[in-house]
Amino acid sequence: LMSLAIGLVGLGAIARAQHLPAIAATGGVHLAAIASRNASLPDCPSYPDLAAMLAAEPGLAAVSLCTPPQGRFDQAMQVLRAGRHLMLEKPPAATLTEAEILRGEAARRGLTIFATWHSREGRAVDAARRWLSVRKVRQVRIDWREDVRKWHPGQDWIWQPGGLGVFDPGINALSLLTTLMADPVILRAAGLDIPEGRQTPIAAQLALSAGAVAIDAEFDWREQGGETWQIGFETTNGTACLRDGGAVFEADGKPAIGGEDVEYRRLYEGFRDLVAAGRSAVDLAPLRLVADAFLCGRRRLVAPFDETGHG
Repeated sequence: LMSLAIGLVGLGAIARAQHLPAIAATGGVHLAAIASRNASLPDCPSYPDLAAMLAAEPGLAAVSLCTPPQGRFDQAMQVLRAGRHLMLEKPPAATLTEAEILRGEAARRGLTIFATWHSREGRAVDAARRWLSVRKVRQVRIDWREDVRKWHPGQDWIWQPGGLGVFDPGINALSLLTTLMADPVILRAAGLDIPEGRQTPIAAQLALSAGAVAIDAEFDWREQGGETWQIGFETTNGTACLRDGGAVFEADGKPAIGGEDVEYRRLYEGFRDLVAAGRSAVDLAPLRLVADAFLCGRRRLVAPFDETGHG
């Protein structure tokens, strides 16, 4: 069997922590080249940019983009125009229009495009889905809180237009919500807390619904200490909580269901299988909800954010 030759663009924290080990651990795919402005890997052809990599590596069947969402559209179009399959880190693009154009371009060229949502591959997500499938959900509560200084130190792009702010982690919660609810999720109202002098929110409060189910979500980047990434479900037959971003599921006080972290390995297995089947997977529901929050949200100016932690 042929192994899918993948080129990786961007060699930042997420690429090193997740993408590289996942590719190495997945059968049927292999890392063939890297494009990064200021980093390279021993034993792997490394190029200063995507164009150089595409030109020098005709055998490259696919490209995985791990770059910030701003500017990713042009890179993604380069990949598709070069006739290579495309895998996108979340969020798939900076805007819905960009994502739709990429989907159409891939379809026109007969290429696979895979917009990934890594949280959906969390080790306890299937257990949550099974538990919910035989129950009537009454209400849902999302708490997604972390310390931005710990998770995004010095990453100025997240505070710029298109950087999503607290929706960068929050979209993970929405990706879980939209895959677990039986009915489509819609936004009813939103509050966005935007630090003085910044363009994106440091906290957000969302009122959502899915059919008759009321859903409240609280995203906050000002959390000190540990993280809270959880979704609580109240049903007509018990309560449950999906915790640690999809890694742990607890229902009615029973022992928690979990396992080893294989999110990115499952993404690369999924990508490999989509390419083999000649199919694509582009679900924009989580990004649409974020766009809706920016469209309809009530903005509140809050204290300036100081990267050093004194403000």
